[in-house]
Parts: sequence; structure tokens; C-alpha cells
Amino acid sequence: MPERAAELRLGLEAAGCEVVGVAPDAAGLTDLVLASQADIIVCDIDDPSRDALESMRALNRDEPRPVVLFAEKGAPEQIAMALEAGVAAYVVEGLSPARVRPVLEVASLQFKAYQRLRDELGRARASLAQRDIVEQAKKRLMANHRLTEPEAHKRLQRMAMDRGMKLADMANAILAKI
Repeated sequence: MPERAAELRLGLEAAGCEVVGVAPDAAGLTDLVLASQADIIVCDIDDPSRDALESMRALNRDEPRPVVLFAEKGAPEQIAMALEAGVAAYVVEGLSPARVRPVLEVASLQFKAYQRLRDELGRARASLAQRDIVEQAKKRLMANHRLTEPEAHKRLQRMAMDRGMKLADMANAILAKI
């Protein structure tokens, strides 16, 4: 709807936002975001299609930004799919210029919280993977040198320190040897 898009643009500008790009649809969203260097993405879509949501998923994967989706329809499964695609805020019907700023702020905060959780999960997974590698290396040392678990751990630590390596890197080196 052109009138809703115009109302949205006015609301954004009234909220102090600079509109740096407008696209007729969600196709090529990642490229448009890259070209415009937008801080937050605002989409006005009557009925978000699977293609539009897939474009938002690609954006979230390749150029993560807070995405606010203003839509005419909001079936629960549609909203769920949008959130899974990386949409930070899904606003159904009715937009007053006074609501634009708070919606953008909430979306930005929600996006930042999600990014922090995602980063924390990545660090936790990496740490678990490193622990698993260290455990495997200790088992190899125990089997090859008839060591107890504490002795294998101490030897692995000593080897890493002597070579100026991190424990996980030393464990990888041990596991790489056949």
C-alpha cells in the first residue's frame, strides 16, 4: 500500500531517522543493505511471503541488522516464521508516527540481545569442542604411555607450555600424529 509506505516514511523521518534506501520488494535485500549501510531495516509488507522471509533470513545470516516488519496480516505461524528469519519486531496493522521510535528502539535492543546470546552460544560451543579435543588427547597419552588421567593432563600441559602453545592446540597436534 503506497499510503501506508508514505505514512511509515513520515513516521521514520519524524522520529529522526534518515531513510537511506527504499526497495519495492524484499528481493536483493542483502545487497541493498550493503549498499546503503543501513543501521536498521524497516519493511512494509501487506502479507509477508516465503520469498520475502527467505530474503530476511539471508540478510540475518550475511549482514545481520535489526529488522522491523510492518504488516497488514499477522497469523501466528506467519509471525513465528518471521521471527525465525531474524525479524526483531513484527507490527500488525495501525501505525501512528508516535509509535515508530519506540518500535525501532525495542527492535534494536531485541536484536542486540539476540546477537549477544548468539555470540555466547558460539563461544560455549567452541569451548566444549576444545574440551573434547583435550579429553581425546589425554586418552591417547594415557593409552600410549600408560598414564593416569591426572598424569596425562599434566603431561599435556607441560608439552603445551614447553612449546608456547595453547592446551587445545597441543591436543590437536597430538591427535594429528598417527
